[in-house]
Amino acid sequence: DGKELSKDSPIKEVLPKGDMVYPVSQHIGAPAKPVVAVGDTVLKGQMIAEAGGFVSSPIYSSVSGKVKAIEKRRVAVGDMVDSIVIENDGMFTETTYNIVEDVTALSKEEIIEKVKNAGVVGMGGAGFPANVKLSPKNEDAIDYIIVNGAECEPYLTSDYRRMMEEPDKLILGLEICINLFDHAKGIIAIEDNKPEAIELLRDKVKDNDKIEVHVMKTKYPQGAERQLIYANTGRYVNSKMLPADAGCIVHNVDTIVSIYEAVIEGRPLYTRIVTITGDAIENPCNLMVRTGTNCQELIEAAGGFKDGVVPEKVISGGPMMGMAISTIDVPVT
Repeated sequence: DGKELSKDSPIKEVLPKGDMVYPVSQHIGAPAKPVVAVGDTVLKGQMIAEAGGFVSSPIYSSVSGKVKAIEKRRVAVGDMVDSIVIENDGMFTETTYNIVEDVTALSKEEIIEKVKNAGVVGMGGAGFPANVKLSPKNEDAIDYIIVNGAECEPYLTSDYRRMMEEPDKLILGLEICINLFDHAKGIIAIEDNKPEAIELLRDKVKDNDKIEVHVMKTKYPQGAERQLIYANTGRYVNSKMLPADAGCIVHNVDTIVSIYEAVIEGRPLYTRIVTITGDAIENPCNLMVRTGTNCQELIEAAGGFKDGVVPEKVISGGPMMGMAISTIDVPVT
């Protein structure tokens, strides 16, 4: 499954150097609408585009600097997308956030609003706005919040590193989601090729009567929503149903951590973990990167391509669900 290349490489933060490019479509639904103009000075963590509809999500700057252009730029899928280009000043001057000391003092509506305002979307690849998932038609029908820790996509190890390095954020984020529903329980579902993560998280939740760690067989596509729900609850989700119709809400590991950061730390979504791996790369690794960073910089941070090696193909998103990209001059989204 190729995971041995990068699974033991701890997350390393990479600070971007060049211009930052923020496409206004980084999520399922309506594109975000820019709220800045060329020439504006922005701070790290400042909203630069607001949600364009109910199923939409705001976009935040991951650096401080000046808005250089609002123009079409190429993204990983090959499309030219309206984008906000920010000249990174290298200072990373940050806006202030509202930190929450006591999450129990917040109403369900306030929590969902915080998730929405922070621009949290599905980080497993789908990009579906998390606040919409957390607002099903029938709240009383939700029995399970399932954390997709399967990471069944070969080669990718970003979720595994997140589980190993920040298990407390994952558990607290899951508790926030569980408490939105009156009788929901939490399941952290992990494939059996990650025994260290299973052991660590089982130890962390051993006294928690609302969360269980479930071990699944390592097989593809175990992490697909319908397969994940069936493997963990025995419930079928047919093609006309949503997971909520089977009493389940599924969130990826990174999405749950982003929900924790949004609600507790007041921090909007502008970072993600990316695995840079494959036999053409010098140092396969897991990088904490800021959205808008040029993918060329990530390859440089992984030591570049091996001497004399020209990769046959560069894939964004993993070998099964990802797509070959024609250029690495595209931003992280």
